Amino acid sequence: MSVSSCVLIVDSDSEVSRITTEAFRDADTRFITVPDSEAAAFEMMHRNFDVVVCDLSGAGFNGFEFLKSVRLSSPQIPIIGIAPPSGSRSAIEAVKAGAFDFLSKPLDAGEIRRAVGEAIQCSRKASEPVSIDPKNEFEDESDTLVGNSRAMLDVYKALGRLSPTPVTVLIRGETGTGKELVARALFQHGHRAHRPFIIVNCAAIPENLLESELFGHEKGSFTGATSTRIGKFEQANNATLFLDEIGDLDLSLQSKLLRVLQEKRFQRVGGSSDIDVDVRIIAATHRPLERMIAEGEFREDLFYRLNVATIKLPPLRDRTGDVPLLVGFFLKRFSRELGLPPVTMSRSALSRLESARFPGNVRQLQNLVRKALLKCRGFSIERALVEELLEETEVAEGKGSDERSLRGWCHDLISAAAQGGEGEAHRKAIETVESLLLEEALRQSEGNITRAAEWLGLSRLTLREKVKKLGI
Repeated sequence: MSVSSCVLIVDSDSEVSRITTEAFRDADTRFITVPDSEAAAFEMMHRNFDVVVCDLSGAGFNGFEFLKSVRLSSPQIPIIGIAPPSGSRSAIEAVKAGAFDFLSKPLDAGEIRRAVGEAIQCSRKASEPVSIDPKNEFEDESDTLVGNSRAMLDVYKALGRLSPTPVTVLIRGETGTGKELVARALFQHGHRAHRPFIIVNCAAIPENLLESELFGHEKGSFTGATSTRIGKFEQANNATLFLDEIGDLDLSLQSKLLRVLQEKRFQRVGGSSDIDVDVRIIAATHRPLERMIAEGEFREDLFYRLNVATIKLPPLRDRTGDVPLLVGFFLKRFSRELGLPPVTMSRSALSRLESARFPGNVRQLQNLVRKALLKCRGFSIERALVEELLEETEVAEGKGSDERSLRGWCHDLISAAAQGGEGEAHRKAIETVESLLLEEALRQSEGNITRAAEWLGLSRLTLREKVKKLGI
């Protein structure tokens, strides 16, 4: 169920309102436009806003004074400042005053959609509470960490120990274990919970854009840089920055990140002036960083800077007894969200889920429960339905024609090696399978290296080297 967003526009220029609302015509977002700070203050007293877009150059009121007053009264609300272009001066002043982002007039529909969309996400992630409910005893609308296994109790203790401190935290765990949820819990129980929570998924942003995303850029610094852009580090000044999938950063960006962590300053792309920042870093990865260090893909000095404190999230297979609790939680939540009658799951079905491998961990279990709830038509979820849904994502071990074909191919490979007296069977098998696997990943990703590397569990650098080596 989507929840509509509400954005306040403080500007007497009707063109700003027109461009902004037009950019979001397909989104579930409501815009309220007022001409000055008095009207804005009245609206903010009577309703909650996710984002404020404010003209900083308006003749009718002092936009900077309004910005500062909102930062004091409602520090979690992201404010996007807008003003006529004047080099980087307005952007610098806006960020110093507490703006989340800054855009030059005349507004570009794509830029305002990006900025407002990011601000809404930041506002939601910061304000939606993350509860810790080990036994799933409470009916709660919030996102919840559920589980009372010994492995999860260790996670809760680490959260309690690290949340109040300003230290950098590295969250480690397989895909789907809930790393973002833990990062939000660290933020919400931390000393900067009253400030924004900025999220960057390092694997989701193309490599050539990631530096600008993190550090911003100056107008004219490269083709298409038509205005100064504020980066995530500036947005997170005196706040919290969550760097998800930190293992996907290339080496050049790792060097720049290391400098920020060491010196607390950086330069925008194309800039020459240092920008001082005070940012609490939370990072996460599912990658084996130690192995990447040994292979020259991740800086050892950066690893030690990030690894000041670590929270290791256990895979679902190591969380003994947590599957029934998670299933109960998801059934209650999805029944409520989808408007369906509450249902139960048979003991046999639960037993099958407890024995499943779940390479996608909690996220995979969550998707399976949602599908089961939609398919069971109000009746109890039985083992047969669970088996059917598991087959969609889990390859049955020891069964099927694919395994027989693979065994036959291995038999032929070993037989040929035995007859020819060669000891190359292992190398040939690995190269053949790896080549086919990489080709298929690149085919399905339509040549997108970042996406293919993510699916394969490799860094982009490693994938490029393998593609070159195998002549793909």
